[in-house]
Amino acid sequence: MKKIGFIGLGTMGLPMAENLLKKGFELTVYNRTAAKAESLVQQGARQVHTPREAAEGQDMVITIVSDDASIYEVYQGENGIIAAVQQGLTVMDCSTVSPPLALEIAADVHARGGIYLDAPVTGSKPAAIDGTLVFMVGGNPEAIESHQDVFDTLGRLVIPMGPNGSGATAKLAHNTMVGIHTVALAEAFAIASKGGIDPSAFLQLIRNGAANSRTIELKGQKIIDGDYSNQFSLALMLKDLKLASALNDKNGVPAPMLNLAKSLFQTGQSKGYGDDDLSVIAKCYEEWIGQTINGKSL
Repeated sequence: MKKIGFIGLGTMGLPMAENLLKKGFELTVYNRTAAKAESLVQQGARQVHTPREAAEGQDMVITIVSDDASIYEVYQGENGIIAAVQQGLTVMDCSTVSPPLALEIAADVHARGGIYLDAPVTGSKPAAIDGTLVFMVGGNPEAIESHQDVFDTLGRLVIPMGPNGSGATAKLAHNTMVGIHTVALAEAFAIASKGGIDPSAFLQLIRNGAANSRTIELKGQKIIDGDYSNQFSLALMLKDLKLASALNDKNGVPAPMLNLAKSLFQTGQSKGYGDDDLSVIAKCYEEWIGQTINGKSL
């Protein structure tokens, strides 16, 4: 089995790493907060203290961390991954980062004889646990195919998007839709609730009508229940929308719906909801209509 270094043991990374261990891959792990690796060590992983150590002697390195600054430090910082890249090492970043940063890292990896795949994922925490993530991958098609065993362990679908950088671009376009859909769902719930409609009946309607989407399936009942336990945080969605907005500014793409969604998530962040699930944006609407989605007075 392949030797894999895995860096980033957050909401998504930890269950992904667990699935690799269960499949029998030899796993070396690093996380900035070392305590998050304890459960993996108990399951047979080897823990190291720097990203460079996690990359040394591996067949593949997988990273999934929160933002561009963190990714830059993991790759380019002192004791970062780049210093350990050797001929034939595949480096795969599953984070959501800006396409220019993905291209910069790709160039550095390739200069040392490695292979780089920008391979962000969608599906949030439940799919990470179940091993049913969807990968959108930028990079060499042959390299993607050579690691099908890893993709099969972690996900249900791999979609090659084109050369390096295209995976990162696709993820920003995708998450733009997720952010807009989540705001649309919260707004529709507010309209229905204020009009006296039972939210469960309304959810049944939209699940069976033209307005249905994967966002409805994942977030509809959470909003009704007021369950904002984190599957994908509001703060991370806001980060992704900011990256998408910057990319659009660079490419000259008008994006009024993106900009509105970004503004609403900024409102949620300012209210202290950043660590909650992104569906917590519904609480902003509840404040505006003076009642919960379930019709209770605030």
